[in-house]
Amino acid sequence: MAKRKFKRPTTTFNLSFLDIMSCGFGAVVLFFMIINHATKDHNQRTNRDLISETNLLEKRLEIGRRNLAQVRNQLSEIERQRGDTQGRTDIILEELQQDREELSRLDAETLAKKENINRLQTDLKSIDEAKRRLSGSLEDSTDKGDDLRNITGSGDRLYLTGLKVGGKRILFLVDVSASMLDTTIVNIVRRRNMSEEDQRASRKWQRALGSVEWLLAKMPKDSQFQIYTFNNYVRPAIEGSEGDWLDTGSKQDVEAAVAGLDALIPANGTSLHRAFEAIKRMDPRPDNIYLLTDGLPTMGASQPLLKTASPKKRRRHFYSALDMLPAGIPINVILFPMEGDPYASAAYWRLSQLTQGSMISPAADWP
Repeated sequence: MAKRKFKRPTTTFNLSFLDIMSCGFGAVVLFFMIINHATKDHNQRTNRDLISETNLLEKRLEIGRRNLAQVRNQLSEIERQRGDTQGRTDIILEELQQDREELSRLDAETLAKKENINRLQTDLKSIDEAKRRLSGSLEDSTDKGDDLRNITGSGDRLYLTGLKVGGKRILFLVDVSASMLDTTIVNIVRRRNMSEEDQRASRKWQRALGSVEWLLAKMPKDSQFQIYTFNNYVRPAIEGSEGDWLDTGSKQDVEAAVAGLDALIPANGTSLHRAFEAIKRMDPRPDNIYLLTDGLPTMGASQPLLKTASPKKRRRHFYSALDMLPAGIPINVILFPMEGDPYASAAYWRLSQLTQGSMISPAADWP
């Protein structure tokens, strides 16, 4: 039987076609992978740049927050300082208003005060003339007396004999505030800017020292003494002698006290309150006090906020200090008046009268 031959049908999808399609598909896949890898690398680089920039911005943000906190703290401090400044401003304005009221009142009293001053000046001239006549008779005397110190110079010193230097325990209170440098405010400021030697050479200060020396020379030989200086604080003329009474018969003590005063330079304000408070701490207390000053105190027991004090405040400080003064002790005042303190003479004269003491104001050309 003859074999049938079968003829295989032809088709367009033969092996060659499939190879071509596979190659094409593979090329597409390869191309896609290349593109995807490049895209991934690009995205990673982009992300790194973005992350770096983000970190930088975060750091800047953190720095900005810290700076903001500092600025807020500074602003709070500025607000606090502004509040303090406003408080001081209110105080100053109140002081200015009080000064205006005081000036208005003083203007109303000026005429009467001028008349009183003229009468007092006339009386003082008469007293000075009488004292000079007395001093002339004493100067002509050959008896030099029993002075503890030899005071040389013009006989005009003897007009201070109007003060009776006596007592068993004599206390000298010497004002060493800045106003003791001169009689006018302008010259006081100028003198404060000079050298220490020029400040000590101030004529007003030398007059005060001369007065102390004269008083020391006239002390009874059987008495005791102490010298306290006062401005913001109270200190003895001889360092370390606070609370002790010195012997007038000891030339060493007298000379040391004078040397201690000579070494001082007037400075700072005046607290009469502290000077009188120091008297209360003395045991035994003095039975005679000589107060050498140039005006009413500029401060009380504590340091004031302002460096200047109006005449009204100074008078208030003075009367407040009197509450600290022990009773029964005569206060003898030697006043070296300065400008801008109209109540000083009357206040100290009243103090000397109430305590049964005395008051003088040395002539401008003394010693």
